[in-house]
Amino acid sequence: MNGSHLLQRRLFFSTGIALVLLSHLLGCTRTESDRVQGYVEGEFVYIASPVPGTLESLRVRRGDQVEAGDALFALEDTLERSARQEADQRLVQGRANLEDLKKGKRTTEVAAIEAQRMQAQAVLALSEKELARLESLVQSGAAAVRDYDRAHSMRDQDRQRVLQLEADMKTAQLGSRTDQIASAEANVLALEAALAKADWGLAQKQQAAPQAGLVFDTFYSEGEWVAAGRPVVALLPPANIKVRAFVSETRLGAIHTGDRVRVVADGRPAPFEGTVSFISPQAEFTPPVIYSRESRAKLVFMIEAVFDPEIAVGLHPGQPVDVQFGF
Repeated sequence: MNGSHLLQRRLFFSTGIALVLLSHLLGCTRTESDRVQGYVEGEFVYIASPVPGTLESLRVRRGDQVEAGDALFALEDTLERSARQEADQRLVQGRANLEDLKKGKRTTEVAAIEAQRMQAQAVLALSEKELARLESLVQSGAAAVRDYDRAHSMRDQDRQRVLQLEADMKTAQLGSRTDQIASAEANVLALEAALAKADWGLAQKQQAAPQAGLVFDTFYSEGEWVAAGRPVVALLPPANIKVRAFVSETRLGAIHTGDRVRVVADGRPAPFEGTVSFISPQAEFTPPVIYSRESRAKLVFMIEAVFDPEIAVGLHPGQPVDVQFGF
């Protein structure tokens, strides 16, 4: 009896241990099934200049944190500065020509025309007196009609001369013709556009950070030639850091945009939370077979989650993480 009782106790104890281990394993499996593997992904902002040039100064290094508006790099700009100065001087000249066309003649020129007009008026007055004298002489028979006709013609010429100088005076006090002024105004507008273009070209030689972030990498050293449009600096703003995870087709229906997620990363003392921002509409892996219950289990869909900037700044692209949904 004692031996049989001892054997029963051993069997009971062994069975209990097995049940405890099994329950523990089941619990671990359930916990692990709530998590999926993922990794940290960063969408970089590549800073380039649309114009080529030699890299004159690189003002940041990899790992630097920059704020929006901080200077990143500058290209050699001697040609652009000269072009800008030339465009500026051409605009000054064009504006001066326009103002000159809007004005009348110079004061001394107007004074000369006025003097000629007064002289012509004096000659006209003398011609009228001479014509009146000859008219009386012709009536008395003391002068020939031919002399009277000649005096009459001279009086008419002197009168027309006065009218001509009066018209010249009015013209001198006016600006140029309307079409000439319109042409000069159009030229000024074209020169202003050329100056704006030169200003833009000069400004593109220096690039600043469009937003705050981490200087993830630099691609050129000072003194190297940089082609137009080639990135010099790669920025990683905190808002562009996200976590990507892949879930099976069977779990996809339980996950929605805006759901909270919990992420565990090596080296961090505690999990951190984020928000589901994107669910891929297409499967990442499609087996080359007709969909069946077994094959659907192989389908995985990418899900992206984003985080507050103070959390995202501590994450590193490529870092593996575990993501928990529906906690």
